[in-house]
Amino acid sequence: MKNIWIAIVALVVFVVCPPAQAAASGAHKKPYNIALIIKATDSDFWQYVIIGGTNYGLDHPDEAKVSRYGPKSEADIDKQVAIVEDVISRKPDAIVIASTSSDATVPALENAIDQGIVVVTIDNKVHSDKIPAFLATNNTVGGALCADQMVAALKAKGVPLKGTVGLISAMAGIQVLGDRDQGFRDRMKEIAPDINVLATRFTDNDIAKSLAAAEDIGTSQGDKLIGVFADNNHTGDGAARMITERNLGDKIVAVAYDSDPEEVSALKSGALKALILQDPYGMGYKGCATAVTLLDGGTVPKYIDTGAVAVTQANMNDKNVLDLLDPTRLKR
Repeated sequence: MKNIWIAIVALVVFVVCPPAQAAASGAHKKPYNIALIIKATDSDFWQYVIIGGTNYGLDHPDEAKVSRYGPKSEADIDKQVAIVEDVISRKPDAIVIASTSSDATVPALENAIDQGIVVVTIDNKVHSDKIPAFLATNNTVGGALCADQMVAALKAKGVPLKGTVGLISAMAGIQVLGDRDQGFRDRMKEIAPDINVLATRFTDNDIAKSLAAAEDIGTSQGDKLIGVFADNNHTGDGAARMITERNLGDKIVAVAYDSDPEEVSALKSGALKALILQDPYGMGYKGCATAVTLLDGGTVPKYIDTGAVAVTQANMNDKNVLDLLDPTRLKR
């Protein structure tokens, strides 16, 4: 009978406070150590995420200390996994991560959660039900917004909605990029069914390869090419360079995702007609704030939409837009 009661008590404790929660309760002390892991250090977009996370720590020094990690390139998924594993061995209170792969980091992140480390994902959804919070753009909506901007620009130029449009993607097999591309394709079919969106060209998130892909599309399509969609800042840089070098700004409507100094310059010159901006600064800042809320025992939504904004020459000097175009303005 005594052994039965011990078993019953143990079961009640397990149900009320599972191992991961038991490890977390009372184990964390302020200021919390938060590890912010980005996809790549070679991109301005991810530097903007770092600025957001760093500023959260500076604004709330009694709440959190934020450290930053990441591989050089988004193409180096194995390196990011190794970084995650190393960070876990340092036993931070929380990890805020933009995981390049939706699957490769899952074992490590679930291991972290089992150890009582709070995990918050940003930008790209990770395929694990254990993740308590995810902050990101609705990229399907963002892709559709790119199509809307392209068609609006074509109409403004008096270009018939017939011909071909090139699609340049940073990488194959990445959920956020796939969502953008599909959102773009679906919306184009809806609003401009006579436009043929070409097969996607993947460029390993490399600006030089994106330029080469844009040049090849331009050469092969000739006068049939009326537009180019580039699904991140590196592909946007490549597309803009092709249009600038060939002086095609009056002939081709190019739209791109995100922003960096080269994309902003291309928007000013007209090489790019629109940029669809996410809020990388907000992902970093709000991601760390969300981790602190969870560490404090609070509740947060499972998904937080960080928004997407269309920017053209007409609104690029608005105060709120300027902060999205260049989050370095917000650096403390």
